Amino acid sequence: MIDKVFKRIKEAEPCDFLLLALTTILVIFGIVMIFSASYYDSLNSDGGSPYYYLKRQIAWAVIGFILMYVLSYVDYHMFRKYSIVILVISLLLLGALFTPLGTTVNEATRWIRIGPISIMPGEIAKFAMICFVSAYFAADIRKIKSLFKGIVPMVLLTGLFAGLIVVQPNLSTALTLCGIVAAMMFIAGMQWRYVWLLIAGLIGGLVLILNSDNYQAVRMRSFIDPFKDAQGDGWQVVQSLLALGTGGLRGLGLGKSVQKNLYLPEPQNDFILAIIGEELGFIGIMILLAVFIILVWRGLMIAMKAPDKFGMLFASGAMMMIGIQVVLNVAVVTSSMPPTGIALPFISYGGNSLWIIMGSIGVVLNISRQSQKDTEQLKEPRRRRKTIKAEGEAAA
Repeated sequence: MIDKVFKRIKEAEPCDFLLLALTTILVIFGIVMIFSASYYDSLNSDGGSPYYYLKRQIAWAVIGFILMYVLSYVDYHMFRKYSIVILVISLLLLGALFTPLGTTVNEATRWIRIGPISIMPGEIAKFAMICFVSAYFAADIRKIKSLFKGIVPMVLLTGLFAGLIVVQPNLSTALTLCGIVAAMMFIAGMQWRYVWLLIAGLIGGLVLILNSDNYQAVRMRSFIDPFKDAQGDGWQVVQSLLALGTGGLRGLGLGKSVQKNLYLPEPQNDFILAIIGEELGFIGIMILLAVFIILVWRGLMIAMKAPDKFGMLFASGAMMMIGIQVVLNVAVVTSSMPPTGIALPFISYGGNSLWIIMGSIGVVLNISRQSQKDTEQLKEPRRRRKTIKAEGEAAA
């Protein structure tokens, strides 16, 4: 059995090197910035060790690389075969949050803790929906042209998942999920009139949330003028803007952030981009965003060359997941939208988000391998004809 596995790995086509290299760069950069951002917070709250967050993130990154490596060799069609099973498991995990298994931290119930293991069903839901949407439309791409066979069922299903995520509350993950599904439906061929309907529905939902009195609505309204309540609900956004302003063009230098000194709450998490801006400046942020843009572009190129519709939709969905999260995170950190608690892919502290994204990259790498294999198979007859022609000319 082991011999067969090694043989399959040896005979496999090479994966997309640029996508792999960019992913590795981002993960390593994330580890460095997490150590820098969390240094004082770790000293203050974790037994006096400055390496608490660093060691945990390195461990999660190693697991992420193993997961990415394994999935880069596993046939991605497996996820099409088990897409419904993955979806049901994800739905059950979301429901389990509202049982004694759910753990509440800072007024949010987003985690299921089983001993030392912590699971975020919201992150798993994004991967599950990418698998299911890809499989659903790959089975019959004509469904995307039908309102009642394609659009309505997918909107209802997305609404169910997003609703369970919003009540945690976790608006950022719900927005990301809706954005991923909408982008995948558009890529599959959804008509523009339905696109505008979805946008209108999303705006309507946000208006309802803003007019409510829950915790998430209060945070969202504070974005309009964070300095109005700079000591209260606007504190985190104000400290983020101060960090970015202090960094200027070139930054203060790696490790020299002031805002991470217990001013900006949990700087290694959702607002780590503010620390990057303070230490590495506007130039550092622009370079980081350029890497993200190239990574998403490369993933979409792989999607365009995918051997089948499922591979095309899955790779597109994975890249949309990364791209949407980057856009939302930048918007939150720069106070361009309400603070919703969205992680910066590969960079923010946390294992669940990192594993889901690196696992998705692994699947995209497998798609690139199979695309290479199909390309080589198409080239083989052409090579044979050239060989035969050359042999004939030599004989003549």
